[in-house]
Amino acid sequence: MCGIVGAVAQRDINEILLKGLRRLEYRGYDSSGLAVVDKYGHLKLLRRVGKVSVLIDAAQQYDLTGNIGIAHTRWATHGKPTENNAHPHVSGHIVVVHNGMIENHEPLREKLREHGYTFVTQTDTEVIAHLVHWEQCQHSGAFFEVIQRVVNVLRGAYGIVIMDIRNPGVLAAARSGSSLVIGLGIGENFLASDQLALLPVTRRFIFLEEGDVSEITCCTVRVWNQAGNSVKREEIISQVKYDAIDKGLYRHYMQKEIFEQPQAIKNTIAGRVNHGEVILSELGFGADALLLQVQHVQIIACGSSYHSAMVARYWFEAMAEVSCDVEIASEFRYRKPTMRPGSLFITVSQSGETADTLSALRLSKAIGYHSSLTICNVESSSLVRESDMALMTRSGAEISVASTKSFTAQLTVLLMLVAHIGRLRGRCKRIEESIVHALQTLPSSIEQVLSLDQLIKTVAEEFLDKKHALFLGRGDLYPIAMEAALKLKEISYIHAEAYAAGEMKHGPLALIDAHMPVIVIAPNNQLLEKLKSNIEEVKVRGGLLYIFTEKDTVFTASKNMKIIRLTQVEQIVAPIFYAVSMQLLAYHVSLIKGTNVDHPRNLAKAVTVE
Repeated sequence: MCGIVGAVAQRDINEILLKGLRRLEYRGYDSSGLAVVDKYGHLKLLRRVGKVSVLIDAAQQYDLTGNIGIAHTRWATHGKPTENNAHPHVSGHIVVVHNGMIENHEPLREKLREHGYTFVTQTDTEVIAHLVHWEQCQHSGAFFEVIQRVVNVLRGAYGIVIMDIRNPGVLAAARSGSSLVIGLGIGENFLASDQLALLPVTRRFIFLEEGDVSEITCCTVRVWNQAGNSVKREEIISQVKYDAIDKGLYRHYMQKEIFEQPQAIKNTIAGRVNHGEVILSELGFGADALLLQVQHVQIIACGSSYHSAMVARYWFEAMAEVSCDVEIASEFRYRKPTMRPGSLFITVSQSGETADTLSALRLSKAIGYHSSLTICNVESSSLVRESDMALMTRSGAEISVASTKSFTAQLTVLLMLVAHIGRLRGRCKRIEESIVHALQTLPSSIEQVLSLDQLIKTVAEEFLDKKHALFLGRGDLYPIAMEAALKLKEISYIHAEAYAAGEMKHGPLALIDAHMPVIVIAPNNQLLEKLKSNIEEVKVRGGLLYIFTEKDTVFTASKNMKIIRLTQVEQIVAPIFYAVSMQLLAYHVSLIKGTNVDHPRNLAKAVTVE
């Protein structure tokens, strides 16, 4: 959610700010703006509602040259998406951009009103601007000391970048629960909420840690920790490819990322499987000893990551023979969980900055979980840094808001982890060999699903006038039905729900009629005959059925039942395999509905607030 770009240099930084915002569009936003200070010390502020392209077009009408500036894409939390509420916000000589949410903004607002401040927006960010202005006017001290005093009274999650017009050579930043990264240049330095924004200008980064305050100039970088002590944070050379924002020959990022999945999975398993074994040496020295003591697995995630965790629960219990619970992060952190002895705490997140998941990890440490492991796509993220162990999905940058390749890469890593823990626990060697074989053949199986793109497009055309849909699955395909429903609703705006197929007779059958499409995921496994009975329940009630199955299953098409036949697949990896067909269906339905495939309304890629 939201995006920040800041720069202080010996050259004009207007284009750097605007291009940086463009590269952060994937995060989700509804307005944007930038502020620069020119060589005469004059502030130039421009804000617009809508896409960054609107801001870029407007910027061409003004002289926005300057050597220091900050820019922002806003996803509305406090206050409607209006030009007035767009960032940056100004209080006297102080200019602020902010990601996150200030929970105590109302009492702070009242206090500031008593001090004579007038509020012209509905945002919590304006509170920060006035607080910094007040502190600087009332107390002496360096700029970073002013920021430290201000953050001490803020409650909530935030990433803040602040500019002082009277000192147009310094940017200050503070991080608490919302990521910020410093980009290092030669005679110039940068700030951003995501390294992707800065990859065209630098590959050298410093990732601020929880509670850090920083001050950068064109030639210096200083960081203070939560205790107020000067610290030196590690410099990292990024290996991320910034050409990921190029759609190439594809129409949308989502389409590109769906078709990248065979290669993404190859990247995920590269170097991790050998001679029928899963090798996870990156977990570090002593990791196997820790994992050998695991008696229970607790997985925490949100959204699509939650669905991948739900699949993993079936795998952990069936193949590694270790009990597993899965919970939504926002629920786990607000109840009083009872920890089982020897529990491994696993978090799953594409960005590694998901606010609820990160808070759940911190809660697990306070409760006393045995150890923690994160599965993530961003090596420099907070979840990776704060977990005892980490496994990277290696799926590459994912720009579309709807998760595709990061979802299947998460499943791939989770399956390898199941195999690894199973071997440590002395489970059957043949299970691990079967997992390795299935993973190695999976990319070619997915390529065969992708070859059915036009067939699935034809099926999607029948959803033009549909407003509701049901997805059915059983066993480890039930969470894939949940993920399929999520994909359809988030990008096509069709109301979609998923059910374990055996639950149809317990209520959902009441919804069945000739206008309700029912999409059934029907792999050729031990539950197929049971699933056929559930399909018959829908069929005899006049339901409109779409059966996604394999070539060798016995189904007969009819007027109200269409059969979409996929290639045969190893049943161990069937959840990953079938997820791809569901992604294609959602993508094509979205095109037919005319919605915004890559940036669906009201949604953001990285959810960094509760």
